[in-house]
Amino acid sequence: MTIKKSVAYCAIATSLFVGCGSPAIILTPEENIDSVVLKVDPLTDTQLKDWGHKDLLTDTIPGMSVDKAYSDIFNKLKSLKPTTVIVGVLDSGVDIEHPDLKNVIWTNEDEIPGNGIDDDKNGFVDDIHGWNFLGEANDEQLEFVRILVKGDDGSEEYKRALKEYDEKYNEAVQNKTRYEQILSSVNAADAFLQKELGKEVYTKEELAAYEPSAEQGQAAKGMMMQMFSFEDSVPAVKKELKEGIEYFADQLNYNLNKDFDGRSIVGDNPDDINDIGYGNNDVIGDKEHAKHGTHVAGIIAAERNNSVGMDGVAEHVKIMAVRTVPNGDEYDKDVALAIRYAVDNGAKVLNGSFGKYYSPHKDWVWDAIKYAASKDVLIIKAAGNESMDLDENNVYPNDNENNTAEIADNFLTVGALNYEYGPEMVATFSNYGKNNVDVFAPGTKIWSTTPNNGYEYLQGTSMAAPAVAGVAALIRAYYPSLKASEVKKIIMQSGLTSTANVILGGNPNYKKPFAEASKSGKMVNLYNAMILADKVANGKAKL
Repeated sequence: MTIKKSVAYCAIATSLFVGCGSPAIILTPEENIDSVVLKVDPLTDTQLKDWGHKDLLTDTIPGMSVDKAYSDIFNKLKSLKPTTVIVGVLDSGVDIEHPDLKNVIWTNEDEIPGNGIDDDKNGFVDDIHGWNFLGEANDEQLEFVRILVKGDDGSEEYKRALKEYDEKYNEAVQNKTRYEQILSSVNAADAFLQKELGKEVYTKEELAAYEPSAEQGQAAKGMMMQMFSFEDSVPAVKKELKEGIEYFADQLNYNLNKDFDGRSIVGDNPDDINDIGYGNNDVIGDKEHAKHGTHVAGIIAAERNNSVGMDGVAEHVKIMAVRTVPNGDEYDKDVALAIRYAVDNGAKVLNGSFGKYYSPHKDWVWDAIKYAASKDVLIIKAAGNESMDLDENNVYPNDNENNTAEIADNFLTVGALNYEYGPEMVATFSNYGKNNVDVFAPGTKIWSTTPNNGYEYLQGTSMAAPAVAGVAALIRAYYPSLKASEVKKIIMQSGLTSTANVILGGNPNYKKPFAEASKSGKMVNLYNAMILADKVANGKAKL
């Protein structure tokens, strides 16, 4: 249903939000957003750290209007008693000891900690805060490498994997070498400039004012000015380069290494869905590898208003940590069992910030998705970061293949927004697709929790999905009568759209109307979603 947002408010008021003559809380008018003056000035550090919570009309930043919702709407909902919603974070592990997360972690009250007994008889011993389906494993091959290792079966999938392996391996070697060369040049230029400027740390402005007298100085300045276009400081530049080197080294050592077997220490047969009983209750795992999952958990539900670090999107949430995703491609078996575990133990929203392009046992995952639907559980899934059109490329897990009918109505796929409203508001890395991406949400340079009490900027559709999971959790907390399928529709229908032509796939020469980048054509908006949820729950609107 299309909501007419310019209708006089008394005609669409609900009992919770307003009566005629009261101050109006109304949906953000879609027809106004294309008149927003584009933000020209760079975001301040403060704005950048919570840009995803900002409001497009007020702040000219395409956030989800989280701050506006808390200040304008949730005070109106005090007469409701929100329920606690369990959100399953299927990821690399979560640092449940983080000061911004420790009070929002789910605890299995039916299990006695540390007694080595499956007290609640759910099949998992001492699963106090979730389950670790990876055991002690951290690194893994990519799925197409595992296909090659099994041998040539004459299939088209094997041929595709063989071709892709050669391309990816050569690309990793070249990129690792290139990053190493750039870092070496940056180190040399930085050392030279430190002497020239007489200081170990210098700003972009100080470098711009430097007038070199020799060719070496000109080259050093040129290189570092270019680096400042990517990051705000030299240490940040070096950190990014070192992480790039580590990333490609991991690809060569683990992800693309045909001789590496990361699964051997788990002790199960990943090709047998009935071989269960593996893993353990250590939902953190190796803290270095838990960065991704910890960041995701913080976006959803880092404790709000505790004067620590940051605020997550959602209150009234408990995070169930389900360690599922290694450094490499996840196994279909782990994903399927992780979905079922989270569903069976009370999660009403699941976040899946992972994905791959080969899935030998996708039917196991589809069965798990359908099982979640039968239990009224909503799954939020990251669209992926390869700048691809998902209407032309299958990414797994998904709710359909090759643009066929969806297998269930509880699966929501999320692309990533950039903080610059206008032609560049779709993140350059984000996948998109009129049929197979449902909505967009903030995903570029997102500040959130990291292990060992830290905070860091990360980006990807991995960051956009948990923002939407937070929205879904709030809807389910305040309106538990709404079904998962209804929450999905509310999120899709209540967002903001734009008539702007946007760059897709990171290609400045390829633009489409933003409305054609996803099925809904919209940016998720918590403010609008809560208003529409109230109307639907109270019989004032239909979906």
